[in-house]
Amino acid sequence: MDKIVFMDQFLLYSSLTIALLSLFVGFYAGARVGKFIQDTKGLEWDNIANITGDLATLKKTIQTLNNRLNGMHSPKVMEQELMMQMLNNQKKTSTIDNVTHLGG
Repeated sequence: MDKIVFMDQFLLYSSLTIALLSLFVGFYAGARVGKFIQDTKGLEWDNIANITGDLATLKKTIQTLNNRLNGMHSPKVMEQELMMQMLNNQKKTSTIDNVTHLGG
């Protein structure tokens, strides 16, 4: 009999706790919706269009910058730099070999 009474009390208090918790979550959501409505009260469609255009431009700029940064770290760029260094070194050694010494 004690187990049944304990179970009844547990179910009663747990459902009451869940109901109060859901009530507070509902109030919080309502307050956020009210704040959102208040914040966007004076917003016109022209403003929204301008913001959308600005965001699109910013997104394109960020994508371009990311592509440039990713390209700098690619192995292709590193290989090109290495080839240029080797070519410069080869030019330096070939100019030294072509010099003829006259005199003494």
